[in-house]
Amino acid sequence: MEWHALYDKIKPYTIKIDSETGFGTGFLFAYNKNEEIAAIATAAHVVKDINEWRKPLKLIHYQSKTEVFLTADMRAIWIDPERDTATIIINAKVLPLPKETLPLLRPTHYIKIGVEVGWTGFPAIAPYNLCFFSGKISFFLENPHSYLIDGVAINGVSGGPVFRNLIDTPEIIGIVSAYRPNRRPTDTLPGLLIAQDVTSVHKHLAHIKNLDEAKEEEEKQKKTESENNASKKSDNENNSS
Repeated sequence: MEWHALYDKIKPYTIKIDSETGFGTGFLFAYNKNEEIAAIATAAHVVKDINEWRKPLKLIHYQSKTEVFLTADMRAIWIDPERDTATIIINAKVLPLPKETLPLLRPTHYIKIGVEVGWTGFPAIAPYNLCFFSGKISFFLENPHSYLIDGVAINGVSGGPVFRNLIDTPEIIGIVSAYRPNRRPTDTLPGLLIAQDVTSVHKHLAHIKNLDEAKEEEEKQKKTESENNASKKSDNENNSS
């Protein structure tokens, strides 16, 4: 299947994540058993500030142009800062999302070097347009589990789905995380895209039950992160004294 056909297939799953401080990209990857809540994957840095300060966010379903404004009590956000991935849990009825989800690459697998993959997102130079990009896998890093890809990621594309052609359907293999240019003292040369694999997304699948439990899990994560930060601060102070 040609890339333009895969783009058309992934388009209904893609969502723009907007807030007062910026925007990024996300995509539907799962429902709970009774399909009452939906799970949207994105990059952690896209929603970190929103989550930490309980700010409102706006989700825009690209294909239908449907917009929904969600305050902190209307969603839950799970963040994996080490892998720069996050999951937004919402009521499935607030957006006209597809009934079927796309296949996810198994967490024990990774795509081989040289395979061509595509990704979509909303770049800052065309913030209202879902743009398509492609490139080849340059390498897979074991720690953290992430791909180096010979391609670009512009601001706003973070959180977008990275996919390959799997028997005429897109298979999600990762999440756009960053772009690392090859910086030299006198200029900036082309670099590589970094995409996190779907390990964190698979871990979240087992916990998608209902919105109330999702919010409880969010609070647990915030408490754990706060305790970890306090511990790191204490260690740093002790080491400097």
